[in-house]
Amino acid sequence: MESYKIAGGTPLTGAVTVSGSKNAALALMAGALLIEGEVLLHNTPQIEDVSTMIALLEGLGVRTAWQGNALYLDTRVLHHAQPNPQLVNRMRASFYIFGPLLARLGYAKMPHPGGCQIGSRPVNFHINGLRALGATITQNGNSYTAQTLGLSGARIYLDMPSAGATQQLMTAAVYASGLTIIENAAMEPEVVNLANFLNAAGAHIEGAGTSTLYIRGPAQLHSQVEFSVIPDRLEAGTFALAAAITRGEVTLEKVIPEHLHALLAKLREAEVQVRECEDSISVRASDRPKPLDIRTMPYPGFPTDLQQPMCALLTLAEGASKVLETIYENRTQHVPELQKMGADITAEGRTILIRGVDKLKGARVKATDLRGGAALVIAALAAQGETTVEEIEHIDRGYEQLEQKLRALGAQIERIKPYALATPLIEEVQQTP
Repeated sequence: MESYKIAGGTPLTGAVTVSGSKNAALALMAGALLIEGEVLLHNTPQIEDVSTMIALLEGLGVRTAWQGNALYLDTRVLHHAQPNPQLVNRMRASFYIFGPLLARLGYAKMPHPGGCQIGSRPVNFHINGLRALGATITQNGNSYTAQTLGLSGARIYLDMPSAGATQQLMTAAVYASGLTIIENAAMEPEVVNLANFLNAAGAHIEGAGTSTLYIRGPAQLHSQVEFSVIPDRLEAGTFALAAAITRGEVTLEKVIPEHLHALLAKLREAEVQVRECEDSISVRASDRPKPLDIRTMPYPGFPTDLQQPMCALLTLAEGASKVLETIYENRTQHVPELQKMGADITAEGRTILIRGVDKLKGARVKATDLRGGAALVIAALAAQGETTVEEIEHIDRGYEQLEQKLRALGAQIERIKPYALATPLIEEVQQTP
């Protein structure tokens, strides 16, 4: 497994272009299965999760190709509706293809999804919603089989505003006869991006960005669709926090500031200087941040995906902070890793207590999940000495060219490949008579 070697203590300065959204791209790729034609998705990030989704779609019969930073999908032919279980086990978002496959083909068999082990992530909202639309779904062990002779519009209430369930049910409802109403729907920008994509393809969806969605079907979708993935608000947030913790000055380019209002409000509360423009954000810090109380919430609240990176910043705050994780009960695996770096941080259930210290020190730490790994990179950028972040394949799932972008801002970060140091010795032994 590869790792990062980071020498901390250098303020980040300069500008960085934010990539396309991981979560939005995966939802659009799943939604493309509804279209019997060709789809071109601009601003698609070239990251591991997108590669996994490409492999998943190709296994179903979709032809794919990269055209610069645009992803071409030929979805005219689907050979079957049973995705590869090993690929599904790699990430949670793989489950998003269940509804589109069912709606288009009338049948789908889906294994239970994998992904980061950050807590219980049941799929009951997805299953119950598809059943409300008229699907017959049976569970056999760790897989679900769905069948339908035709979906029908329904009124669906989600017990919590799950972005994944909202996206799943919205795509399936595009082919359902009549009106579907999804109440307590997620309002994330990625949900809005998916609704706009489907509408561009010929669907009839209203209310995206509010708690109630209206989908009227069945839609006659176009055979050719061209669309752009929105900027990744979570990558932007990660760089904003990296700028703050290193007491640097960084401009985030090609972003949508509105998508980051909760984070930016908290940065300002911590007395970090933030300036918003139409499609950029500048973050500047010269002193230690002030302590904060954080409570993760569905959008537009503070995002759970930035909780761990925010914790890294608060380890150097002037005072005590409290972070309450309300979404995932196991999103605290970064805590013992930050402790290795000298952070005064503890977790009590879903509550994380942080007492700011004067400095962090370099250490050998391990990324246990995507955003936890990002938190360790952020902490390492400010730590004294050298830090090794292991198991960075988690980080590669969601960040495009992270080390290159950080180096362009002045960070001393290097990707270490396994056994790289041992290779000359092996060659020497082989050449010995």
